[in-house]
Amino acid sequence: MSESATRWGALWGSEPDAWAVNEAQQTPVYEAALQAVGAPDRAKILDVGCGTGVFLRLCADRGAEVSGVDAAEGLLELARTRVPGAELQQADMVALPFADDTFDLVTGFTSFFFADDIVRALSEARRVARPGAAVVAEVFGHPDRCDLEAVKGAVTRFRDGEPEYWRPDAIESLLPHAGLELDHAFDVQCAYRYPDAAALGEAMLAAGGAGVVAGPERVDELRAAILDAVAHCRRPDGSYQLANEWHVVVARA
Repeated sequence: MSESATRWGALWGSEPDAWAVNEAQQTPVYEAALQAVGAPDRAKILDVGCGTGVFLRLCADRGAEVSGVDAAEGLLELARTRVPGAELQQADMVALPFADDTFDLVTGFTSFFFADDIVRALSEARRVARPGAAVVAEVFGHPDRCDLEAVKGAVTRFRDGEPEYWRPDAIESLLPHAGLELDHAFDVQCAYRYPDAAALGEAMLAAGGAGVVAGPERVDELRAAILDAVAHCRRPDGSYQLANEWHVVVARA
């Protein structure tokens, strides 16, 4: 794997159980994507950046033959437990370990924009997709309708910026350069819920290894910044509900 993929893999895999809490809350996006593409029965599906395997489990339960790649071995360990029948590999998304024209559907939920070369990553997704198959990419939605935008703002003060292409309109502009054609795009509303501040803080610190990047000397400062950023999401009982919008792009190989 590239130096970048190795670095991101180590960060994302640092707190897999905590990250799994966030990943599970993406289920409405996964369901909307499957409905949008109309994947055939017994479809062969590849999830790029599969994390702990929540999407793959959903697909397997619907009869699909599922494969996944991720740079984070820590996340893959949970995915192997969640989806024991899946073909799961630690791999770089810019060099997918599959033959051309293999899959009926290739997905990348909040993953493609972490590649050093996003066009190359999208080109690899197209390469392994069968002609006419859907390639699905998810990015953050409009900042005014996504409470996670405030979390991003807090976290990026503790790391060197953010991925360039996680804006809602960015992926579409790159599709032609990757040999992909835009089919359609849509937005999904998806709330994240946490029972208390401790649970929210733990889950957010796990995203991209934010807590690891901050380091032991600043992790409490980062946690406080995150909680302050989403103070408006706190409910009277002390729980939190973050209203989030996700932008889903459906392209064709």
